Amino acid sequence: MFHHILVPTDGSPLSGMAIEKSVALAKSLGARITFLTAVEPFHIWTDNANQLAYTREEYERISKESAGGYLDSAVAAAEAAGVAVGRVQVETDEPYRAIIDAAVERGCDLVAMASHGRRGVAALVIGSETQKVLTHSAIPVLVYR
Repeated sequence: MFHHILVPTDGSPLSGMAIEKSVALAKSLGARITFLTAVEPFHIWTDNANQLAYTREEYERISKESAGGYLDSAVAAAEAAGVAVGRVQVETDEPYRAIIDAAVERGCDLVAMASHGRRGVAALVIGSETQKVLTHSAIPVLVYR
């Protein structure tokens, strides 16, 4: 069935549930799993409150640390379940494209993701990004709600 699952994460509670369910799915299938976070680059002209609140250097440090923490937690969950795991952290204005590209580049045969996430310091996956992945991906997508 599925051998390699890509799971985008943003640290939101729904994303955490998607991680939990995806790890269980991977374990039951004997599949490996790769977790991905996508950090929004700093923009001078933005409506992102976190980018307005911090200098470029502070924003970049905080957002990368936050994204790394999300990945650390996800990887720990997979390792605890005995699932082979990898991690990817990218900087992009188009998270949906990064998700699809990572799945293709890593040979994933399933993308499993939350139906929506949140905006914030990490500026990761949001509902519209999930919709874009569903629309543009040639790889099957499992959406957790």
